[in-house]
Amino acid sequence: MTAIFITGTPCTGKTTIASKLNGRLIKINDLARSHGFIIGVDEDKGYEIIDIEKLSLYVGELINESEELLIFEGHVTHLLDGADRVIVLRVRPEILEKRLEARGYSESKIRENLEAEALGVCSAEAYDRYGEEVHEIDASDLTVDEIVGQVEKIIAGQVTCPVGEIDFMDWLIS
Repeated sequence: MTAIFITGTPCTGKTTIASKLNGRLIKINDLARSHGFIIGVDEDKGYEIIDIEKLSLYVGELINESEELLIFEGHVTHLLDGADRVIVLRVRPEILEKRLEARGYSESKIRENLEAEALGVCSAEAYDRYGEEVHEIDASDLTVDEIVGQVEKIIAGQVTCPVGEIDFMDWLIS
């Protein structure tokens, strides 16, 4: 196993968890910026637009050249090719909302991310690409160490956390 992708909506804990794992951490957004894979900015939403195809090819090269465990972290990693396992961190929308507000996100950006989390967008997109190699963790009530332990068990193949067992849809109708 050489590549683990950790994904999820913003503020679910991707960077915190990825930085505590044993392996070489690669932050996808930093990689995209430093290698010229940003092709613009969505003026309405304030997001950088990443050339996913070129980034995916580059990530594939990194994976092929590496003999160590690479941990790719970012909210678009699940759209890239090359993962041995994809781990989606999920957080209940009412908790996520506080985190997004603390980061100073705009109301529209907060709403968009909360809806994406409630609908499980990252999980669905990851599952479309990777199927059974995708695992979901509800990080809402877990400590960092508990999440890291769960991720390490997933990486080692000791446990599975299949997509579809986490359901935040009730948030949308409340």
